[in-house]
Parts: sequence; C-alpha cells; structure tokens
Amino acid sequence: MTSKATVQSDPAPILACTISRDVQRFDLLIDDMEQELGEAWGDLNFEDALVFLKQPDSSGMQFVAIAVDSEDESELSKMNDVIKAAKAKKIKVLLIANQVSPSVLHQMLKLGADDFVPYPLPEGALHEAIERLRKPSIVMPEGYDPETGVFTGMTKPKGDRNGVILPVHGMAGGAGASTFAANLAWELCLIPESEGTRVCIIDLDLQFGSIATYLDLPRKEAVLEVLTDTAALDADSLVKSMLTFNDKLHVLTAPTDMLPLEMMQPDDIGRILDMAQANFDFVIVDMPSTVVGWTEAVLNRAHVYFALLELDLRSAQNILRFVRALKAEALPHDKVRYVLNRAPKFTDLSGKARVKRMAESLDIDIEVQLPDGGEQVTQANDHGLPIAENAAKNPLRKELQKLAKSLYDLNKSAEVGRA
Repeated sequence: MTSKATVQSDPAPILACTISRDVQRFDLLIDDMEQELGEAWGDLNFEDALVFLKQPDSSGMQFVAIAVDSEDESELSKMNDVIKAAKAKKIKVLLIANQVSPSVLHQMLKLGADDFVPYPLPEGALHEAIERLRKPSIVMPEGYDPETGVFTGMTKPKGDRNGVILPVHGMAGGAGASTFAANLAWELCLIPESEGTRVCIIDLDLQFGSIATYLDLPRKEAVLEVLTDTAALDADSLVKSMLTFNDKLHVLTAPTDMLPLEMMQPDDIGRILDMAQANFDFVIVDMPSTVVGWTEAVLNRAHVYFALLELDLRSAQNILRFVRALKAEALPHDKVRYVLNRAPKFTDLSGKARVKRMAESLDIDIEVQLPDGGEQVTQANDHGLPIAENAAKNPLRKELQKLAKSLYDLNKSAEVGRA
C-alpha cells in the first residue's frame, strides 16, 4: 500500500496508521504493516496526522505507529502533540524508533506511548507489539510508577480526604498498645467493602517505637527529615517517607535512632497529623506511654483516643494520674475510650467482678474488652506479621476485626450524614 492512499475512501476500514516525516525511510515497516493489516492501514505525516486525529473517522482506529529517527528529534513538540491527540481519542500508540536518544524516547513514553519497537524491525517484533496493543487494557493499581515500571504501593496524595484520627496510648508498659495499633490498622485495610479506603499508621514513639518491627519494615532515614523539618512538609514528601505493608497499609515508622521526645513541638505534630488526615481515611497514631508537650496536639485532633490498660494496680494508678492531668489542663478527656487488654474470659466470674469494681473506682467506662491472644500474638509480632496473617482464628484477632468494622461503619454513617 502506498502512502498516498491513507485518507482516501477505501472499502476496508482503516484500523491503523503510520505517522512519520517520510514513511519511505522505513521500508521494513511498510512491508510488515501490509503483512499484518493488508489494506486496512494508511500513512500520514505529522501535520496531517494532527488534523486527521481530530476527525470522527479516526475514532475507529486500533493504533497509530509513530516512526521516528535521529533527524526527527528537532520536531519533538510535533511528535508529542500527535501522541496527546491519539491518547485523547483512546487510540493506542506504538513507537518505531531508529537511533533516537534515550531522553527523547523516555519523554515520548512518558506522554503515553503504549509500546516501543526498535528499527530496523527484528523479525516478528511488529506482530508481537500489535498483539500486545490489542489485548484489553489493564488498569494499574494505585502506586504503579509508569516511569520505572515498578509498583511502589504508594498512594498518590490528593488531599481529598478528611480522615479519622485514632491515637493509641498505653497506660502502662506492656499493655499491648503497639500490638493493638498495628493490628487495628491492618484490620481496617481488610474490611471487604473498604476497597479504596486509605489507612496509615504513624509511630510517634520516637524512642522505642515498634510498629516497624511488628510489620517487618525497615526504618527509613526520610522519617528523620520529616520530623525535623515539618515546615517544609507537603503531602508528597509525607507519603514518600512512608513504607507500605502488603501494598495496603501506609506506615510512618519511628526514626532509626532514639530521639528526645521534646524534639517535636505541638505545631510539628499538628502539621504531620493534618497532612495525614487530608490524605487518608483512617490515621492510627501509636503514642509513647509518656505524656509530653505535644500530647495535647494529638488529643485535640483525635476523634477517639484509645487508652490501653490491664487488670492490675499499675494501670489503675496511671489512669488516675492521666485523667487528673487532662482535667487540670481542661483537655477533652471525654474523647478517651478505655480498652482492657487480656480481659478475663466469659466464664471467669471473679475476673468480671474485678473489672466492674475497677471501672467504678476509677469512674470510667471500659467499653472494649480484648481477650488474651496467648502465645500466637507474641509469635506474630516476632515474625513481623499482623495476627490476621499469622493466626486468623485467634480470639484477639476476631475482636479487633469487630472493632475495625464498627469504626468503619460509624465513619461511613457520619459521611452520609454530612452529605
């Protein structure tokens, strides 16, 4: 087929089109196009291609093959315009490149070219490329980087969310706050109807944070940069400083080295939480057991502030001090929800009575009681896996699953109410 027959009337529908400065410079391409498509293809130069792609007749084409060589690099803007016009019509773009510099080729691919074949054409290369183009398009999941071809798992920050902030604070050492935080965050990711819901966990225990350990994640140096320069923080830098667990849960780990808790100011913490809230639906915050100057900033932004305790005297004494401190500073202590970890079994009546007496003496409501998960919980933490991945039928996991579902449903109801 000659290049002059491109846009003339033809009984066969035009399925494809070569676009070049002079198609005769690509004689092997002409032969292969005729072999693949017979009379159902044509040829245009760059100027005519832009006109043709704006016409209704171009909508039925399967692909365009843009053939370029080193002499065309000065016309890069024209080539880019052709790619944009084809993609606007949802037409696939195949690049045929002969000695084109990598930077030009990269730019054309970045603009949306779907495939690339070098020229002179290797035997069967055009056929294979056309077959790839004809396959149904695969919608890449969020986090796919087209420049590197790598799935990073990173959510692209859009600032279109108004997330629920859920801090977790252990009332005594070993109460299980970090285990609770890590597994609650993961259970929120696993809710079947939560597709598209963004969840992150922020480890603010700057000295002994263990979320990275419980999820088997390395600690990134970028975390320290975020913490020490929050004035320059934006959504993109926050998300890039995070790691992902199983391509779903975003994690801002504690820094590599121990840092003084006083290093952070309330404004610093406020910026981090505000940025996370704007880009995620649920923000779990693992707090240090110590109350510090910026605890107030977290508490004021929290929707629910989980306080983990055990059925022992030290937890009771610490809760008394905690509540007294909140009331003395006129802080919103009503946001605190008390969670009893390793609660007595249903058949342990004396244990149930002790829980009731403890709540009455402290004048608090213990709204959530979590069973003792036993050795399986320790094993899951040591293996760097959530309980759901290591012991799905564990009783503690089942209660966390119920809690995550109730939080998800409550948030959805609130969204409907606001709408």
